[in-house]
Amino acid sequence: MDADLVRVSKRLSLVLRHRPGSVGVTLDPQGWVPVDTLLAALAAHGSPITRAQLDAVVAGNDKQRFAIREDDGGRALIRASQGHSIGVDLGLVDQSPPAVLFHGTSAESVPSILRSGLVKGRRHAVHLSVDLPTARRVGDRRRGATALLSVDAAAMEAAGHRFQRSANGVWLTAHVPPTFIRRLDAEPPGE
Repeated sequence: MDADLVRVSKRLSLVLRHRPGSVGVTLDPQGWVPVDTLLAALAAHGSPITRAQLDAVVAGNDKQRFAIREDDGGRALIRASQGHSIGVDLGLVDQSPPAVLFHGTSAESVPSILRSGLVKGRRHAVHLSVDLPTARRVGDRRRGATALLSVDAAAMEAAGHRFQRSANGVWLTAHVPPTFIRRLDAEPPGE
């Protein structure tokens, strides 16, 4: 994704996940806002983007952070797929996860994670990946060296923990206790 589209993606993430009021929009209870309303609000607040740029970000985002759908009246609506720090109901239902899920983080965070587990912080849920390459991409976006963790999701589910899967394939849960986490050995670069 080129630099302009990365900028647009970051701005959309901020507005649709954390601060819709920063541009004067209100999300519905499920996190949706009309595309035309969002574009007009962004332009009015000094961050104009075109519908073509918005569509390119939605289609080209490797993590599919955003979803677009039409309402009953044919209006295009947009929302963030997950990661909100504001109250939204994404309508996700509990599902049985794969036996093992993964989490990429900074190596600096590992001691705390192994003591306290993975906590959601300001987000609505802990985000877990279905495979190591995705977890590595997430971890690589953190500061410092990347650490990869495996999560025994089958044991968690058996112990009563609940999981949901977002529209873009990210697995969500409220908390991962440390007993279900294992640090994976660091792989040599390039593998």
